[in-house]
Amino acid sequence: MELVIIGLLGGLITGISPCILPVLPVIFLTGGAQSARFETDAPDGVAPASRWRPYLVIAGLVTSFTLVTLLGSLLLGALGLPADALRWAGIAVLVLIGIGLLVPRFERVLEKPFQRLARRSEVDNRRNGFGVGLALGTVFVPCAGPVLAAIIVAGSTGRVDAGTIALTVSFAVGVAVPLLFFALAGRGLVERIRAFRRRERGLRIAAGVAMLALAVGLVFDVPQALQRLVPDYTASIQRQLAESPDARRALDLGGLVTDENRDLDRCTAGAEELESCGRAPRIRGIDGWLNTPGGAPIELAELRGQVVLIDFWAYSCINCQRSIPHVVAWDAAYRDAGLRVIGVHSPEYAFEKDAANVAAGARDFGITYPVALDNDLATWTNYRNRYWPAHYLIDAEGTVRHISFGEGEYDVTEKLIRDLLADADPGVVLPDATEVADETPDDTRTRETFLGFAKDVNFGGAGDYRAGDGVYTAGAAQPEDSFALNGAWRIESQYATPSGSAGGGIRLRFHAQEVRMVLAGTGEVRVRLDGGDEQTVQVSGTPRSYPVAVVQDAAPHVLDVEVSAGVEAYSFTFG
Repeated sequence: MELVIIGLLGGLITGISPCILPVLPVIFLTGGAQSARFETDAPDGVAPASRWRPYLVIAGLVTSFTLVTLLGSLLLGALGLPADALRWAGIAVLVLIGIGLLVPRFERVLEKPFQRLARRSEVDNRRNGFGVGLALGTVFVPCAGPVLAAIIVAGSTGRVDAGTIALTVSFAVGVAVPLLFFALAGRGLVERIRAFRRRERGLRIAAGVAMLALAVGLVFDVPQALQRLVPDYTASIQRQLAESPDARRALDLGGLVTDENRDLDRCTAGAEELESCGRAPRIRGIDGWLNTPGGAPIELAELRGQVVLIDFWAYSCINCQRSIPHVVAWDAAYRDAGLRVIGVHSPEYAFEKDAANVAAGARDFGITYPVALDNDLATWTNYRNRYWPAHYLIDAEGTVRHISFGEGEYDVTEKLIRDLLADADPGVVLPDATEVADETPDDTRTRETFLGFAKDVNFGGAGDYRAGDGVYTAGAAQPEDSFALNGAWRIESQYATPSGSAGGGIRLRFHAQEVRMVLAGTGEVRVRLDGGDEQTVQVSGTPRSYPVAVVQDAAPHVLDVEVSAGVEAYSFTFG
Protein backbone atom coordinates (compact mmCIF):
# COMPACT_ATOMS: atom_id res chain seq x y z
CA MET A 1 0.00 0.00 0.00
CA GLU A 2 2.87 2.35 0.80
CA LEU A 3 4.33 1.87 -2.69
CA VAL A 4 0.93 2.53 -4.27
CA ILE A 5 0.45 5.77 -2.33
CA ILE A 6 3.96 6.99 -3.19
CA GLY A 7 3.47 6.03 -6.84
CA LEU A 8 0.16 7.90 -7.03
CA LEU A 9 1.65 10.98 -5.38
CA GLY A 10 4.66 10.93 -7.71
CA GLY A 11 2.37 10.50 -10.73
CA LEU A 12 0.00 13.29 -9.68
CA ILE A 13 2.90 15.68 -9.16
CA THR A 14 4.28 14.78 -12.58
CA GLY A 15 0.82 15.09 -14.13
CA ILE A 16 0.56 18.76 -13.15
CA SER A 17 4.18 19.59 -13.98
CA PRO A 18 5.49 21.23 -17.20
CA CYS A 19 6.48 17.75 -18.39
CA ILE A 20 2.97 17.09 -19.73
CA LEU A 21 2.83 20.24 -21.88
CA PRO A 22 3.95 18.56 -25.14
CA VAL A 23 1.14 15.99 -25.12
CA LEU A 24 -1.66 18.22 -23.79
CA PRO A 25 -2.87 19.60 -27.17
CA VAL A 26 -3.10 16.11 -28.65
CA ILE A 27 -4.96 14.73 -25.63
CA PHE A 28 -7.34 17.70 -25.52
CA LEU A 29 -8.19 17.57 -29.22
CA THR A 30 -8.32 13.80 -29.68
CA GLY A 31 -10.49 13.47 -26.58
CA GLY A 32 -13.21 15.42 -28.34
CA ALA A 33 -12.61 14.72 -32.01
CA GLN A 34 -15.63 13.15 -33.65
CA SER A 35 -15.96 10.77 -36.53
CA ALA A 36 -15.51 11.87 -40.11
CA ARG A 37 -18.35 9.52 -41.05
CA PHE A 38 -21.85 10.83 -41.54
CA GLU A 39 -24.85 8.99 -40.19
CA THR A 40 -28.43 9.82 -41.05
CA ASP A 41 -29.65 9.29 -37.50
CA ALA A 42 -26.97 11.47 -35.92
CA PRO A 43 -27.50 15.18 -35.15
CA ASP A 44 -26.20 17.31 -38.02
CA GLY A 45 -25.39 14.01 -39.82
CA VAL A 46 -22.13 13.58 -37.90
CA ALA A 47 -21.40 10.47 -35.88
CA PRO A 48 -20.74 11.68 -32.32
CA ALA A 49 -17.54 10.80 -30.54
CA SER A 50 -17.88 7.89 -28.18
CA ARG A 51 -18.24 8.96 -24.60
CA TRP A 52 -15.53 6.40 -23.83
CA ARG A 53 -13.00 7.94 -26.22
CA PRO A 54 -11.17 10.12 -23.60
CA TYR A 55 -10.92 7.15 -21.28
CA LEU A 56 -9.56 4.96 -24.09
CA VAL A 57 -6.93 7.54 -25.03
CA ILE A 58 -5.66 7.69 -21.44
CA ALA A 59 -6.00 3.92 -20.97
CA GLY A 60 -3.85 3.37 -24.05
CA LEU A 61 -1.25 5.84 -22.77
CA VAL A 62 -1.11 4.20 -19.33
CA THR A 63 -0.87 0.72 -20.85
CA SER A 64 1.97 1.43 -23.28
CA PHE A 65 3.88 3.71 -20.88
CA THR A 66 3.79 1.01 -18.19
CA LEU A 67 4.88 -1.78 -20.54
CA VAL A 68 7.60 0.28 -22.23
CA THR A 69 9.03 1.50 -18.92
CA LEU A 70 9.12 -1.92 -17.29
CA LEU A 71 9.74 -4.27 -20.20
CA GLY A 72 10.93 -2.10 -23.07
CA SER A 73 14.66 -2.47 -22.50
CA LEU A 74 14.30 -6.22 -21.85
CA LEU A 75 12.30 -6.74 -25.05
CA LEU A 76 14.62 -4.64 -27.19
CA GLY A 77 17.63 -6.45 -25.77
CA ALA A 78 16.07 -9.83 -26.53
CA LEU A 79 15.35 -8.77 -30.12
CA GLY A 80 18.70 -7.06 -30.60
CA LEU A 81 17.04 -3.74 -31.43
CA PRO A 82 18.36 -0.26 -30.59
CA ALA A 83 17.21 1.36 -27.36
CA ASP A 84 15.04 3.97 -29.09
CA ALA A 85 13.20 1.57 -31.44
CA LEU A 86 9.91 1.79 -29.49
CA ARG A 87 10.10 5.58 -29.43
CA TRP A 88 10.48 5.74 -33.22
CA ALA A 89 7.65 3.24 -33.66
CA GLY A 90 5.42 5.47 -31.53
CA ILE A 91 6.36 8.54 -33.58
CA ALA A 92 5.54 6.66 -36.80
CA VAL A 93 2.10 5.69 -35.43
CA LEU A 94 1.43 9.31 -34.46
CA VAL A 95 2.28 10.40 -38.00
CA LEU A 96 -0.06 7.80 -39.52
CA ILE A 97 -2.97 8.72 -37.23
CA GLY A 98 -2.33 12.43 -37.82
CA ILE A 99 -2.45 11.97 -41.59
CA GLY A 100 -5.61 9.90 -41.19
CA LEU A 101 -7.28 12.78 -39.32
CA LEU A 102 -6.32 15.15 -42.12
CA VAL A 103 -7.13 12.85 -45.06
CA PRO A 104 -10.29 10.74 -44.54
CA ARG A 105 -9.45 8.59 -47.59
CA PHE A 106 -6.13 7.60 -45.99
CA GLU A 107 -7.95 6.89 -42.74
CA ARG A 108 -10.25 4.48 -44.55
CA VAL A 109 -7.17 2.63 -45.83
CA LEU A 110 -5.89 2.33 -42.26
CA GLU A 111 -9.27 1.06 -41.08
CA LYS A 112 -9.63 -1.76 -43.63
CA PRO A 113 -7.89 -4.39 -41.46
CA PHE A 114 -10.41 -3.70 -38.69
CA GLN A 115 -13.60 -3.47 -40.70
CA ARG A 116 -14.40 -7.15 -40.14
CA LEU A 117 -13.92 -6.79 -36.40
CA ALA A 118 -16.16 -3.82 -35.74
CA ARG A 119 -18.52 -1.28 -37.31
CA ARG A 120 -16.85 1.76 -38.80
CA SER A 121 -18.17 4.07 -36.14
CA GLU A 122 -16.60 1.86 -33.51
CA VAL A 123 -13.31 1.87 -35.35
CA ASP A 124 -13.38 5.64 -35.69
CA ASN A 125 -14.36 6.51 -32.18
CA ARG A 126 -13.20 3.66 -30.01
CA ARG A 127 -10.28 1.78 -31.55
CA ASN A 128 -8.45 4.92 -32.69
CA GLY A 129 -8.77 6.42 -29.23
CA PHE A 130 -6.91 3.52 -27.67
CA GLY A 131 -4.43 3.51 -30.56
CA VAL A 132 -3.66 7.18 -30.03
CA GLY A 133 -3.03 6.47 -26.36
CA LEU A 134 -0.74 3.54 -27.16
CA ALA A 135 1.34 5.72 -29.45
CA LEU A 136 1.52 8.54 -26.91
CA GLY A 137 2.67 6.16 -24.20
CA THR A 138 5.75 5.11 -26.17
CA VAL A 139 6.90 8.71 -26.62
CA PHE A 140 5.68 10.18 -23.32
CA VAL A 141 8.79 10.95 -21.27
CA PRO A 142 7.81 12.69 -18.03
CA CYS A 143 10.33 14.34 -15.73
CA ALA A 144 12.42 11.77 -13.90
CA GLY A 145 11.53 12.49 -10.30
CA PRO A 146 12.36 10.08 -7.49
CA VAL A 147 9.55 7.66 -8.28
CA LEU A 148 10.16 7.49 -12.02
CA ALA A 149 13.92 7.23 -11.47
CA ALA A 150 13.38 4.15 -9.29
CA ILE A 151 11.12 2.63 -11.95
CA ILE A 152 13.58 3.31 -14.78
CA VAL A 153 16.51 1.79 -12.91
CA ALA A 154 14.43 -1.25 -11.94
CA GLY A 155 13.21 -1.76 -15.50
CA SER A 156 16.55 -1.20 -17.19
CA THR A 157 18.30 -3.72 -14.95
CA GLY A 158 15.53 -6.31 -15.03
CA ARG A 159 14.59 -5.78 -11.37
CA VAL A 160 10.86 -6.05 -12.09
CA ASP A 161 8.93 -7.56 -9.22
CA ALA A 162 5.53 -7.12 -7.65
CA GLY A 163 6.62 -3.95 -5.87
CA THR A 164 8.03 -2.43 -9.05
CA ILE A 165 4.86 -3.24 -10.98
CA ALA A 166 2.67 -1.76 -8.24
CA LEU A 167 4.81 1.39 -8.18
CA THR A 168 4.77 1.74 -11.98
CA VAL A 169 1.04 1.19 -12.40
CA SER A 170 0.18 3.55 -9.54
CA PHE A 171 2.55 6.18 -10.97
CA ALA A 172 0.94 5.84 -14.41
CA VAL A 173 -2.52 6.13 -12.90
CA GLY A 174 -1.43 9.22 -10.97
CA VAL A 175 -0.18 10.84 -14.18
CA ALA A 176 -3.37 9.78 -15.97
CA VAL A 177 -5.72 11.64 -13.61
CA PRO A 178 -4.73 15.19 -14.73
CA LEU A 179 -4.43 14.03 -18.36
CA LEU A 180 -7.91 12.50 -18.23
CA PHE A 181 -9.22 15.84 -16.95
CA PHE A 182 -7.94 17.54 -20.11
CA ALA A 183 -9.28 14.79 -22.37
CA LEU A 184 -12.74 15.05 -20.75
CA ALA A 185 -12.55 18.81 -21.01
CA GLY A 186 -11.99 18.48 -24.75
CA ARG A 187 -14.98 16.19 -25.15
CA GLY A 188 -17.16 18.37 -22.94
CA LEU A 189 -16.31 21.48 -24.91
CA VAL A 190 -17.32 19.81 -28.18
CA GLU A 191 -20.57 18.50 -26.72
CA ARG A 192 -21.59 21.82 -25.22
CA ILE A 193 -20.75 24.16 -28.07
CA ARG A 194 -22.88 23.31 -31.10
CA ALA A 195 -20.65 25.39 -33.35
CA PHE A 196 -17.93 22.75 -32.98
CA ARG A 197 -20.35 20.08 -34.18
CA ARG A 198 -20.90 22.07 -37.39
CA ARG A 199 -17.14 22.45 -37.77
CA GLU A 200 -16.16 18.88 -36.99
CA ARG A 201 -13.90 18.75 -40.04
CA GLY A 202 -11.93 21.72 -38.72
CA LEU A 203 -11.58 20.10 -35.29
CA ARG A 204 -10.25 16.91 -36.85
CA ILE A 205 -7.77 18.91 -38.90
CA ALA A 206 -6.60 20.69 -35.73
CA ALA A 207 -6.14 17.33 -33.98
CA GLY A 208 -4.21 15.96 -36.97
CA VAL A 209 -1.96 19.02 -37.12
CA ALA A 210 -1.29 18.79 -33.37
CA MET A 211 -0.39 15.12 -33.69
CA LEU A 212 1.97 15.72 -36.61
CA ALA A 213 3.52 18.69 -34.80
CA LEU A 214 4.16 16.51 -31.77
CA ALA A 215 5.77 13.84 -33.95
CA VAL A 216 8.04 16.34 -35.68
CA GLY A 217 8.86 17.98 -32.37
CA LEU A 218 9.84 14.62 -30.89
CA VAL A 219 12.24 14.00 -33.77
CA PHE A 220 14.05 17.25 -32.96
CA ASP A 221 13.62 17.02 -29.16
CA VAL A 222 11.44 20.15 -29.10
CA PRO A 223 9.39 18.93 -26.08
CA GLN A 224 12.54 18.87 -23.92
CA ALA A 225 13.37 22.41 -24.99
CA LEU A 226 9.82 23.51 -24.17
CA GLN A 227 10.01 21.90 -20.75
CA ARG A 228 13.25 23.72 -20.00
CA LEU A 229 11.70 27.07 -20.91
CA VAL A 230 8.90 26.64 -18.36
CA PRO A 231 9.93 26.82 -14.68
CA ASP A 232 9.26 23.57 -12.88
CA TYR A 233 6.77 24.77 -10.29
CA THR A 234 6.56 21.24 -8.84
CA ALA A 235 10.31 20.93 -8.05
CA SER A 236 9.93 21.71 -4.35
CA ILE A 237 7.14 19.14 -3.97
CA GLN A 238 9.26 16.53 -5.74
CA ARG A 239 12.14 17.24 -3.36
CA GLN A 240 9.90 16.83 -0.34
CA LEU A 241 8.71 13.49 -1.69
CA ALA A 242 12.28 12.36 -2.44
CA GLU A 243 13.50 13.31 1.03
CA SER A 244 10.66 11.59 2.85
CA PRO A 245 11.99 8.67 4.96
CA ASP A 246 8.94 6.59 4.00
CA ALA A 247 9.57 7.20 0.30
CA ARG A 248 13.28 6.40 0.59
CA ARG A 249 12.46 3.11 2.27
CA ALA A 250 9.65 2.19 -0.11
CA LEU A 251 11.63 3.02 -3.26
CA ASP A 252 14.41 0.63 -2.32
CA LEU A 253 13.18 -2.09 -4.66
CA GLY A 254 16.15 -4.43 -4.56
CA GLY A 255 14.34 -7.66 -3.86
CA LEU A 256 11.48 -9.47 -2.25
CA VAL A 257 11.66 -11.33 1.04
CA THR A 258 11.21 -15.05 0.42
CA ASP A 259 11.55 -18.22 2.48
CA GLU A 260 14.96 -18.64 0.88
CA ASN A 261 16.40 -15.32 2.06
CA ARG A 262 14.22 -14.39 5.02
CA ASP A 263 16.79 -15.35 7.66
CA LEU A 264 19.39 -12.94 6.29
CA ASP A 265 17.77 -10.40 8.61
CA ARG A 266 19.47 -12.21 11.48
CA CYS A 267 22.85 -10.88 10.33
CA THR A 268 24.00 -7.48 11.54
CA ALA A 269 25.92 -5.77 8.74
CA GLY A 270 29.57 -5.40 9.74
CA ALA A 271 29.27 -7.44 12.95
CA GLU A 272 32.63 -8.27 14.53
CA GLU A 273 31.57 -11.78 15.57
CA LEU A 274 30.15 -14.68 13.60
CA GLU A 275 26.36 -14.89 13.46
CA SER A 276 23.94 -17.49 12.09
CA CYS A 277 21.75 -16.10 9.30
CA GLY A 278 20.12 -19.11 7.66
CA ARG A 279 20.94 -21.20 4.61
CA ALA A 280 22.73 -19.28 1.87
CA PRO A 281 20.37 -18.38 -1.00
CA ARG A 282 21.08 -19.90 -4.38
CA ILE A 283 23.18 -18.31 -7.08
CA ARG A 284 20.59 -18.06 -9.83
CA GLY A 285 19.70 -16.31 -13.09
CA ILE A 286 23.33 -16.16 -14.22
CA ASP A 287 24.07 -15.28 -17.87
CA GLY A 288 27.50 -16.91 -17.87
CA TRP A 289 30.61 -17.70 -15.86
CA LEU A 290 34.21 -16.56 -16.07
CA ASN A 291 37.23 -18.47 -14.74
CA THR A 292 35.52 -21.85 -14.57
CA PRO A 293 36.34 -24.88 -16.77
CA GLY A 294 34.43 -24.39 -20.01
CA GLY A 295 32.29 -21.71 -18.37
CA ALA A 296 30.59 -24.33 -16.22
CA PRO A 297 28.26 -23.00 -13.49
CA ILE A 298 28.91 -23.43 -9.79
CA GLU A 299 26.28 -24.59 -7.30
CA LEU A 300 26.74 -23.72 -3.64
CA ALA A 301 25.56 -27.20 -2.70
CA GLU A 302 28.67 -28.58 -4.41
CA LEU A 303 30.90 -26.57 -2.07
CA ARG A 304 29.79 -28.12 1.21
CA GLY A 305 32.78 -28.62 3.49
CA GLN A 306 34.43 -25.45 2.23
CA VAL A 307 34.13 -21.84 3.36
CA VAL A 308 32.64 -19.58 0.67
CA LEU A 309 32.96 -15.82 0.24
CA ILE A 310 30.52 -14.22 -2.20
CA ASP A 311 31.62 -10.77 -3.38
CA PHE A 312 29.09 -8.57 -5.20
CA TRP A 313 30.93 -6.10 -7.43
CA ALA A 314 30.86 -4.10 -10.69
CA TYR A 315 34.02 -3.40 -12.63
CA SER A 316 33.55 0.37 -13.05
CA CYS A 317 32.54 0.92 -9.40
CA ILE A 318 35.29 2.87 -7.61
CA ASN A 319 34.27 1.39 -4.26
CA CYS A 320 34.71 -2.11 -5.70
CA GLN A 321 38.07 -1.16 -7.21
CA ARG A 322 39.38 -0.38 -3.73
CA SER A 323 37.83 -3.52 -2.23
CA ILE A 324 38.86 -6.09 -4.84
CA PRO A 325 42.60 -6.15 -3.92
CA HIS A 326 41.59 -7.46 -0.48
CA VAL A 327 39.37 -10.16 -2.01
CA VAL A 328 42.10 -11.18 -4.48
CA ALA A 329 44.60 -11.40 -1.60
CA TRP A 330 42.23 -13.55 0.49
CA ASP A 331 41.71 -15.90 -2.45
CA ALA A 332 45.48 -16.29 -2.96
CA ALA A 333 46.22 -16.72 0.75
CA TYR A 334 43.42 -19.08 1.78
CA ARG A 335 42.40 -21.06 -1.30
CA ASP A 336 44.60 -24.01 -0.31
CA ALA A 337 43.19 -23.82 3.22
CA GLY A 338 39.61 -24.35 2.01
CA LEU A 339 38.30 -20.89 1.01
CA ARG A 340 36.31 -20.54 -2.22
CA VAL A 341 35.69 -17.03 -3.49
CA ILE A 342 32.86 -16.36 -5.97
CA GLY A 343 32.56 -12.94 -7.54
CA VAL A 344 29.01 -12.01 -8.53
CA HIS A 345 29.26 -9.22 -11.09
CA SER A 346 26.04 -7.19 -10.81
CA PRO A 347 26.07 -4.26 -13.26
CA GLU A 348 25.27 -0.67 -12.44
CA TYR A 349 25.35 0.35 -16.12
CA ALA A 350 24.12 -1.32 -19.29
CA PHE A 351 27.66 -1.49 -20.67
CA GLU A 352 28.68 -3.57 -17.66
CA LYS A 353 26.49 -6.39 -18.96
CA ASP A 354 28.96 -7.08 -21.75
CA ALA A 355 30.90 -10.26 -20.91
CA ALA A 356 34.02 -9.05 -22.73
CA ASN A 357 34.05 -5.83 -20.69
CA VAL A 358 33.70 -7.79 -17.45
CA ALA A 359 36.43 -10.25 -18.50
CA ALA A 360 38.78 -7.36 -19.26
CA GLY A 361 38.00 -5.78 -15.90
CA ALA A 362 38.61 -9.06 -14.09
CA ARG A 363 41.99 -9.44 -15.80
CA ASP A 364 42.96 -5.88 -14.89
CA PHE A 365 42.19 -6.59 -11.22
CA GLY A 366 44.00 -9.93 -11.20
CA ILE A 367 40.82 -11.88 -10.50
CA THR A 368 41.29 -15.60 -11.12
CA TYR A 369 38.44 -16.93 -8.97
CA PRO A 370 35.05 -17.72 -10.59
CA VAL A 371 32.89 -14.76 -11.60
CA ALA A 372 29.13 -15.09 -12.18
CA LEU A 373 27.58 -12.63 -14.66
CA ASP A 374 24.45 -11.52 -12.80
CA ASN A 375 23.19 -9.27 -15.61
CA ASP A 376 19.55 -9.39 -14.55
CA LEU A 377 20.44 -8.91 -10.87
CA ALA A 378 18.69 -12.20 -10.07
CA THR A 379 21.28 -13.31 -7.50
CA TRP A 380 21.58 -9.72 -6.22
CA THR A 381 17.82 -9.81 -5.64
CA ASN A 382 17.92 -13.28 -4.10
CA TYR A 383 20.45 -12.02 -1.54
CA ARG A 384 18.44 -8.81 -0.98
CA ASN A 385 21.60 -6.87 -1.67
CA ARG A 386 21.79 -3.07 -1.91
CA TYR A 387 25.47 -2.25 -2.14
CA TRP A 388 28.60 -2.32 -4.28
CA PRO A 389 30.67 -3.99 -2.89
CA ALA A 390 29.02 -6.48 -0.53
CA HIS A 391 30.51 -9.59 1.09
CA TYR A 392 28.55 -12.65 2.24
CA LEU A 393 30.59 -15.19 4.23
CA ILE A 394 29.22 -18.77 4.24
CA ASP A 395 30.47 -21.58 6.47
CA ALA A 396 31.24 -25.18 5.51
CA GLU A 397 27.65 -26.21 6.30
CA GLY A 398 26.16 -23.68 3.89
CA THR A 399 25.00 -21.15 6.49
CA VAL A 400 25.54 -17.39 6.08
CA ARG A 401 27.67 -16.28 9.02
CA HIS A 402 28.66 -12.70 8.19
CA ILE A 403 27.56 -9.85 5.92
CA SER A 404 29.57 -6.72 5.17
CA PHE A 405 28.27 -3.84 3.04
CA GLY A 406 30.50 -1.27 1.40
CA GLU A 407 34.16 -0.62 1.97
CA GLY A 408 36.30 -0.99 5.04
CA GLU A 409 36.59 -3.32 8.04
CA TYR A 410 38.64 -5.79 5.99
CA ASP A 411 40.53 -6.91 9.07
CA VAL A 412 37.24 -8.02 10.66
CA THR A 413 36.18 -9.95 7.57
CA GLU A 414 39.58 -11.64 7.29
CA LYS A 415 39.51 -12.62 10.97
CA LEU A 416 36.11 -14.25 10.49
CA ILE A 417 37.33 -16.07 7.37
CA ARG A 418 40.16 -17.53 9.43
CA ASP A 419 37.75 -18.52 12.22
CA LEU A 420 35.49 -20.38 9.79
CA LEU A 421 38.42 -22.15 8.12
CA ALA A 422 39.60 -23.34 11.54
CA ASP A 423 36.09 -24.51 12.42
CA ALA A 424 35.84 -26.46 9.16
CA ASP A 425 39.25 -28.09 9.61
CA PRO A 426 40.72 -27.82 13.14
CA GLY A 427 44.06 -29.10 11.88
CA VAL A 428 44.45 -26.53 9.10
CA VAL A 429 47.62 -24.48 9.02
CA LEU A 430 46.76 -20.91 8.10
CA PRO A 431 49.20 -18.45 6.57
CA ASP A 432 49.85 -15.06 8.09
CA ALA A 433 47.11 -12.49 7.66
CA THR A 434 47.29 -10.50 4.43
CA GLU A 435 48.66 -6.99 4.56
CA VAL A 436 46.77 -5.10 1.87
CA ALA A 437 46.49 -1.43 2.78
CA ASP A 438 42.98 -0.24 3.55
CA GLU A 439 42.45 2.73 1.25
CA THR A 440 38.86 3.34 2.26
CA PRO A 441 38.34 7.13 2.24
CA ASP A 442 36.80 8.87 5.19
CA ASP A 443 33.27 10.20 5.01
CA THR A 444 34.35 13.69 4.00
CA ARG A 445 34.82 12.73 0.33
CA THR A 446 32.25 13.66 -2.29
CA ARG A 447 29.75 10.91 -3.09
CA GLU A 448 29.81 9.09 -6.43
CA THR A 449 28.26 11.39 -9.02
CA PHE A 450 26.27 10.08 -12.00
CA LEU A 451 25.63 12.23 -15.07
CA GLY A 452 22.76 10.27 -16.65
CA PHE A 453 19.26 11.56 -16.00
CA ALA A 454 18.12 8.22 -14.50
CA LYS A 455 20.58 8.46 -11.58
CA ASP A 456 21.86 12.03 -11.59
CA VAL A 457 23.00 13.35 -8.22
CA ASN A 458 24.94 16.41 -7.07
CA PHE A 459 23.87 18.68 -9.92
CA GLY A 460 24.62 22.24 -8.83
CA GLY A 461 24.25 24.23 -12.05
CA ALA A 462 21.66 26.81 -13.00
CA GLY A 463 18.24 25.53 -14.07
CA ASP A 464 17.02 21.96 -14.25
CA TYR A 465 18.88 18.82 -15.30
CA ARG A 466 16.71 16.96 -17.79
CA ALA A 467 16.77 14.35 -20.53
CA GLY A 468 17.50 15.46 -24.08
CA ASP A 469 19.43 18.35 -25.61
CA GLY A 470 19.98 21.55 -23.68
CA VAL A 471 22.31 24.46 -23.14
CA TYR A 472 23.69 24.74 -19.61
CA THR A 473 25.52 27.37 -17.58
CA ALA A 474 27.35 26.77 -14.33
CA GLY A 475 25.88 29.73 -12.48
CA ALA A 476 27.60 32.10 -10.09
CA ALA A 477 27.21 30.17 -6.83
CA GLN A 478 27.84 26.46 -7.27
CA PRO A 479 27.51 24.42 -4.05
CA GLU A 480 30.31 22.27 -2.69
CA ASP A 481 30.29 18.60 -3.73
CA SER A 482 28.43 19.27 -6.96
CA PHE A 483 28.93 19.46 -10.70
CA ALA A 484 27.67 21.93 -13.28
CA LEU A 485 27.67 21.87 -17.07
CA ASN A 486 28.63 24.57 -19.55
CA GLY A 487 27.60 24.58 -23.20
CA ALA A 488 25.38 22.33 -25.28
CA TRP A 489 24.85 18.82 -23.92
CA ARG A 490 22.66 15.80 -24.59
CA ILE A 491 21.61 14.04 -21.38
CA GLU A 492 20.89 10.35 -21.85
CA SER A 493 19.67 7.88 -19.23
CA GLN A 494 23.17 6.76 -18.21
CA TYR A 495 25.57 9.40 -19.54
CA ALA A 496 25.97 12.95 -20.81
CA THR A 497 27.70 13.88 -24.07
CA PRO A 498 28.37 17.24 -25.76
CA SER A 499 25.80 17.86 -28.48
CA GLY A 500 27.87 20.46 -30.35
CA SER A 501 31.10 20.13 -32.30
CA ALA A 502 32.85 22.50 -29.87
CA GLY A 503 32.45 20.07 -26.96
CA GLY A 504 31.21 20.96 -23.50
CA GLY A 505 32.49 21.88 -20.07
CA ILE A 506 32.00 20.47 -16.59
CA ARG A 507 32.94 22.24 -13.38
CA LEU A 508 33.29 19.87 -10.42
CA ARG A 509 33.62 21.02 -6.81
CA PHE A 510 34.77 18.09 -4.69
CA HIS A 511 36.41 16.76 -1.53
CA ALA A 512 38.67 13.78 -2.26
CA GLN A 513 42.25 12.80 -2.91
CA GLU A 514 41.52 11.12 -6.24
CA VAL A 515 38.99 11.75 -9.00
CA ARG A 516 38.17 9.25 -11.74
CA MET A 517 35.69 9.48 -14.60
CA VAL A 518 33.85 6.64 -16.32
CA LEU A 519 34.14 7.58 -20.01
CA ALA A 520 33.45 6.02 -23.40
CA GLY A 521 33.54 6.94 -27.08
CA THR A 522 36.41 8.57 -28.95
CA GLY A 523 38.00 11.91 -28.20
CA GLU A 524 39.77 13.65 -25.38
CA VAL A 525 39.09 15.16 -21.98
CA ARG A 526 41.14 18.13 -20.82
CA VAL A 527 41.24 18.80 -17.08
CA ARG A 528 42.52 21.68 -15.00
CA LEU A 529 42.78 21.29 -11.21
CA ASP A 530 42.33 24.48 -9.15
CA GLY A 531 43.24 26.62 -12.17
CA GLY A 532 46.63 24.90 -12.63
CA ASP A 533 48.21 23.31 -15.67
CA GLU A 534 45.98 21.55 -18.16
CA GLN A 535 46.22 17.78 -18.51
CA THR A 536 44.78 15.75 -21.39
CA VAL A 537 43.20 12.29 -21.16
CA GLN A 538 42.72 10.36 -24.41
CA VAL A 539 39.45 8.41 -24.50
CA SER A 540 38.78 5.45 -26.77
CA GLY A 541 36.53 2.41 -26.76
CA THR A 542 33.95 1.00 -24.39
CA PRO A 543 33.23 2.61 -21.00
CA ARG A 544 35.95 2.34 -18.39
CA SER A 545 37.33 4.32 -15.49
CA TYR A 546 40.02 6.95 -16.21
CA PRO A 547 42.08 8.77 -13.53
CA VAL A 548 41.75 12.53 -14.01
CA ALA A 549 43.06 14.16 -10.81
CA VAL A 550 45.11 13.34 -7.72
CA VAL A 551 45.64 15.69 -4.78
CA GLN A 552 47.49 15.40 -1.47
CA ASP A 553 44.59 16.30 0.79
CA ALA A 554 40.82 16.02 0.98
CA ALA A 555 40.27 19.78 1.15
CA PRO A 556 37.79 21.50 -1.21
CA HIS A 557 39.02 21.57 -4.81
CA VAL A 558 37.69 22.65 -8.20
CA LEU A 559 38.17 20.59 -11.35
CA ASP A 560 37.41 22.15 -14.74
CA VAL A 561 36.81 19.52 -17.43
CA GLU A 562 36.52 20.10 -21.18
CA VAL A 563 34.92 17.13 -22.95
CA SER A 564 35.30 16.87 -26.71
CA ALA A 565 32.47 15.84 -29.02
CA GLY A 566 32.20 12.08 -29.30
CA VAL A 567 32.98 11.37 -25.64
CA GLU A 568 30.33 10.00 -23.28
CA ALA A 569 30.71 10.94 -19.59
CA TYR A 570 29.00 8.46 -17.23
CA SER A 571 30.12 9.42 -13.75
CA PHE A 572 32.71 10.83 -11.35
CA THR A 573 34.06 8.55 -8.63
CA PHE A 574 36.21 9.60 -5.73
CA GLY A 575 38.99 8.10 -3.67
